[in-house]
Amino acid sequence: MVDLPALLILIAANSAPVILSLILGKRYAAAIDGNRLMRDGRPVFGSHKTWRGVISGTLAAGLIAAFLPTGFILGMVFGALALAGDLGSSFFKRRLGRGSGQSFPLVDQLPEALLPMFVLHGTMGLDATEIIGTALAFTVLDVLTARIRA
Repeated sequence: MVDLPALLILIAANSAPVILSLILGKRYAAAIDGNRLMRDGRPVFGSHKTWRGVISGTLAAGLIAAFLPTGFILGMVFGALALAGDLGSSFFKRRLGRGSGQSFPLVDQLPEALLPMFVLHGTMGLDATEIIGTALAFTVLDVLTARIRA
């Protein structure tokens, strides 16, 4: 079973940074890691992880959630957690030598989808089947739309 509010908030948090990047290009796109390298010589997160993306994704999640039973504040928390999961997957990918923007199915989607739902499952009334179903639906949608974005 898919939890529609959680799925819509995930889509908003994930889409807003991409849409703003298309509109603004590199303007206001300061890298979260400040372009610093780790001891392994690789970026902490990579150039695609920006403050603009975190802020826009969090706000977009809140705005979508404002029209759902979730509400604006919980939506922003959900969005921030989703983007934190996305940062974690980027950190992991950089340690594996994957470049910024390189696709890594499941690693790109699951942390972003699962972290907010695990943390907020009680508050949002999500059970295990809804968490799994929503994460799978988000993964499928993200993989399908990645082909369009490319």
